[in-house]
Amino acid sequence: MQLSIGKALVMGGAVLGVAVAAASCENKAEQKGPQAASGALGASASLKQLMDSRGLSEADVEAAVKTYVPGGKGDEYMIFASGGHSGQVLVIGVPSMRLLKVIGVFSPEPWQGYGYGGESDKVLAAGAQNGKKISWADVHHPNLSETKGDYDGQFLFVNDKANGRVAVVDLTDFVTKQIVPNPLVASDHGGAFVDPNTEYVIETSQYPAPLGRAYEPLSEYKNKYRGVAMFWKFDRQKGRIDVEKSFAVELPPYTQDLADAGKLGSDGWAFINSFNTEMAIGGTLEGKPPIESGASKNDMDYLHVINWKKAEQLVKDGKATTIKGMKVLPLKVSGEEGVLTLVGEPKSPHGCDVTPDGTAVVVGGKLDTHATVYDFAKMKALIDQKKFEGKDDYGVPIMNFKEAIRGQVEIGLGPLHTVFDDKGFAYTSVFIESVVAKWSLKDMKTVEKLPVHYNIGHIMAAEGDTVSPDGKYVVAMNKMSMDRFSKVGPLYPQNFQLVDTTGDQMRILIDAPIGIGEPHYSQMIKIDKLKPISAYKPGENPYTGHVDPNAVLKEKDAKIVRNGTTVDVYMTAIRSHFVPDQIEVNEGDTVNIHLTSLESAEDQVHGFALNMYNVNVSLEPGKHENISFKADVPGVFPFFCTEFCSALHLEMAGYFLVKPK
Repeated sequence: MQLSIGKALVMGGAVLGVAVAAASCENKAEQKGPQAASGALGASASLKQLMDSRGLSEADVEAAVKTYVPGGKGDEYMIFASGGHSGQVLVIGVPSMRLLKVIGVFSPEPWQGYGYGGESDKVLAAGAQNGKKISWADVHHPNLSETKGDYDGQFLFVNDKANGRVAVVDLTDFVTKQIVPNPLVASDHGGAFVDPNTEYVIETSQYPAPLGRAYEPLSEYKNKYRGVAMFWKFDRQKGRIDVEKSFAVELPPYTQDLADAGKLGSDGWAFINSFNTEMAIGGTLEGKPPIESGASKNDMDYLHVINWKKAEQLVKDGKATTIKGMKVLPLKVSGEEGVLTLVGEPKSPHGCDVTPDGTAVVVGGKLDTHATVYDFAKMKALIDQKKFEGKDDYGVPIMNFKEAIRGQVEIGLGPLHTVFDDKGFAYTSVFIESVVAKWSLKDMKTVEKLPVHYNIGHIMAAEGDTVSPDGKYVVAMNKMSMDRFSKVGPLYPQNFQLVDTTGDQMRILIDAPIGIGEPHYSQMIKIDKLKPISAYKPGENPYTGHVDPNAVLKEKDAKIVRNGTTVDVYMTAIRSHFVPDQIEVNEGDTVNIHLTSLESAEDQVHGFALNMYNVNVSLEPGKHENISFKADVPGVFPFFCTEFCSALHLEMAGYFLVKPK
């Protein structure tokens, strides 16, 4: 075999880097015999013997070399993947496919102290719906902020399908800074997509319900139930969604699904597909067909084409109504003013993806065998000429399907999502066939199918939904993984498969089990676009971006101040002690701990956990946290550092005493 590829081995699903040792071993073996090889490897086998014993081919070793990232060297790309039911976002390196971080978003995350007594509690609390605390989410579609249609690495937006919420993650410190509940919808799915300059974060409802979630019987489904496209205004300078400047476009009660924003020539437009134009509502106990079959009768559903720039102006002109404090452009206005137009799409569509040049929208129909390519220029001309074949029951004009499309590509059974490379190819996930289909946007022909394992749902490519895709990698996000990994009970991990697209044929490089939630959509960004900090400014509150007024920047300024039944503790943390390390209060006191890390060295993290009080915060270098709680349980409670920070980590502790009444 060639030594140039014998630099790593696949060992038990992980990559064992023996690059230098292996090559050095065989080189020395040629010069000095088998004993030299034995010494370099630390074993009595040559690289070839190790390969044979593991049943590895040269192709296996080459794949290992392509994915191996030695310690001290970083990945080329970073994936931001939905954490599904965990409510979190997963951060994964490429090509290593190593899990680098879990970002706490909608659910408490104890390692980061997210939701355990610090100011992150306020972020989570802001996501309450109907006054109810919600501690889980179904994260579906993380989307990166863009400038001129390219990722800029500044922010990540995340939706919660289950509870109709959108979150903002600041990528300077990978911390969730805002959760915005949508008071209009029962659930969302087409979110959180952004326009090319991140003016708006787009969120669309999934299952129709009365806007504002008021009660209406299902017998009123057609009349009172609706969908909505929410355009959340994003203030980039503040790094927050501006609810007051946001608006919604009312939609018919079809089940809206995925969405994408136009780019370049189609900037100012948004596209949302839908299913259940039959408006099926089930009723299995009454002998009626379930929604599943009721929503699959029609041969066509509707792609929604929205002129959001025009909607924005109509809202400014006072054409919107107000529901639950949100500006909503009524369906009647949207249809009459050309804001909303419909066009048929193959039944039960899922993917809705704008091409890099902004000239077309690709839709996959789950119960079809084609990827349908809609031509934006054709649709725009039909809308401008008001050339429609009719209207739906809500007065929304409908374009002729054949006049709106560029064509259809025979893909296979169950096409879903499509991403793009830098050579004019598209890659579509094909669920039922369990393949990645590669096809030419120019020739409208499928050129290759790569089998994956198994039931691929979502798919991503390196910057594959921007105006300038990188090519190089595609990741198949597979829903099933039987026979791929060691068994862990009946709930199997899902499987991300890294695919090399640089050669004449696609090739799977590595399987990466994902054992948290159910991942859905993901995006892959070049790592050099991200500019994360390694430490906070001394005393910085990450939720304000400023030095906290309660920060203690020197140990000598640490103190305890009592004001009636309120006790303020101004505390510092540094290797390996807290000041103060003894706090005594009375039962019933309100306790405010203002805790500042005095560390400035990279990766010198502390934690602060208070025994029995459900308090646990993470203290990255320079970070300030404010912790507030009521001392309602008398007794003696140790507090301690939860990060192994030094040789005297266990000694970094103190006592919190609550004197009984």
